[in-house]
Amino acid sequence: MAVYPSNDPQLVEEIIQALGASGNETVPATKTESAPFRNALLRNYSITTPTPKFLKAIVERASATPLLGDLLDPSRKHDLQQYLWGMEVIDFLVDHPSARFTPTEFVGLLSKLQPRLYSIASSLRLYPDEVHLMVDVIRYESHGRMRAGVASAFLADRADDGFVPIYPTVAKHFHLPENADTAVLMVGPGTGLAPFRAFLQERQTIGARGRNWLFFGSQREACDFSYREDLERFKADGVLTRLDTAFSRDQAQKLYVQHRMLENAAEIWRWLEEDAQFFVCGDASRMAKDVDAALLRIVREQGSKSVEQANAYVEKLKTDKRYKRDVY
Repeated sequence: MAVYPSNDPQLVEEIIQALGASGNETVPATKTESAPFRNALLRNYSITTPTPKFLKAIVERASATPLLGDLLDPSRKHDLQQYLWGMEVIDFLVDHPSARFTPTEFVGLLSKLQPRLYSIASSLRLYPDEVHLMVDVIRYESHGRMRAGVASAFLADRADDGFVPIYPTVAKHFHLPENADTAVLMVGPGTGLAPFRAFLQERQTIGARGRNWLFFGSQREACDFSYREDLERFKADGVLTRLDTAFSRDQAQKLYVQHRMLENAAEIWRWLEEDAQFFVCGDASRMAKDVDAALLRIVREQGSKSVEQANAYVEKLKTDKRYKRDVY
């Protein structure tokens, strides 16, 4: 489900004030429409992450930005990313008041506000009139200012007026097997659990006989065990054949889903050899890579294969649509 968020009104007002504008100026909102500056900042433009165009304009117009100018060199991309961590557009406007922009110039330096895609955490068969989303609200402090995720904070704090612009979309590659007898292995730490809750609801509703094994992980069992009651009920009802959890902060040594996979390597290999499908959902930057590495190791060691043979085996799983990922 794609959610169209609006920006934080307080942040919008801070930007308007920093620019010395009134907010009522007419600016381009889309390719064919104009809107008051305040409305455009609320609904049409991304006002948090600085674009390269914006950073370049700050360097050109601000009285003293030698460091930022140096970091915009293409060879220093990694250094620039580190420098920008936790910084937003408002920081540059406040820190460099000598860089002046008209409202029209300013929106020309921004990117469009994009919809956010969320995995649906409910089965349409079980909830024909509802859509459940699993949202991890992003909030943190950096450079003396509280920050919040655009869409997650919108849903948590500002979507209570009964109107949330949405549209459904289809993850064509990421769905349950057509044969309800096929076993599925699901790895979904954090909000990656969302589609698997829907999978389990669906399989229970249609009376699917295929086995279901879920690996779920988060930081602390006491406060981060999402949908715990649902999962325990699925297990008690026999829908969830196995549930393996990994709570990384509940012991001295950090424990993740890939560690649970390696602990159960022989059984995972048996499931794969019996034509089970393997699903992964969640963080792309680290988790998905670590899970992929664990899967390759399981295939190599349990299947007595060389590195090349293990790679070929996993590639065939992908080709046969038995290894499916929805990572972000």
